[in-house]
Amino acid sequence: MRETHGKQWYEDLFTDYAKAYDRESFTRGTIGEVDFLEEELGHDRTKKILDIGCGTGRHAIELAKRGYRVTGIDLSESQLARAMQKALDAGVQATFLQRDARDLHLDERFDLVMMICEGAFPLMETDEMNFAILENAARALVRGGKLVLTTLNALYPLYHSVKDFLNAGKTPGEMETLELSFDLMSFRENATTRIVDDHGREKILETNERYYAPSEMAWYLKQLKFKSVDIYGCELGAFSRSRALSVDDFEMLVVARK
Repeated sequence: MRETHGKQWYEDLFTDYAKAYDRESFTRGTIGEVDFLEEELGHDRTKKILDIGCGTGRHAIELAKRGYRVTGIDLSESQLARAMQKALDAGVQATFLQRDARDLHLDERFDLVMMICEGAFPLMETDEMNFAILENAARALVRGGKLVLTTLNALYPLYHSVKDFLNAGKTPGEMETLELSFDLMSFRENATTRIVDDHGREKILETNERYYAPSEMAWYLKQLKFKSVDIYGCELGAFSRSRALSVDDFEMLVVARK
């Protein structure tokens, strides 16, 4: 089934794709990633956390298990339903809200805002929309708070095949990239992607994502008045400040202090 009925591709992707999402290989690094977030918080369980693009709540729920107060937002109703059920099954308290990260209005302010695994940024169809997400993340932080995000590293496709990387080690039923091209003028990847949703239905999606150069990310965040911006290489399940960013990192890890 090829999705062409007016929704954006990421809305189609995350409709009835929650249990299947949790089986994807890129979700297997949660524990190590949360270990890093705890380090950034100084293991202070009084800190409040906002998870933008929380999906099925894998990071939010693990943090809640460790005693943190977490709010997760996402655009996808089915992803949020899965997150709430998982939190209930785990016996933990976490708040999950359906919100659009481009137009985010929250009265509460947070000590840490995280956007992990392209949960919202950089999926949007324009640079202005992606920047609006960064603006809203910055606005949600207390003074001295931290933003931790991962995003696609534009250095990688200049040296490597993204299609080969995305399909490497896939098992039957996981998301598969059928065709892919990378636009050097816009740093946008256009791909044809096949998934199987929670009902066993195959979907073929035309996806479009923005890769960012490290210098772009640093400039954007400095424009938003972050006092420090640190950028590292990003390894699944092993986030670390000791990993220098290189052309071999598919994603970059960004830690910025407001």
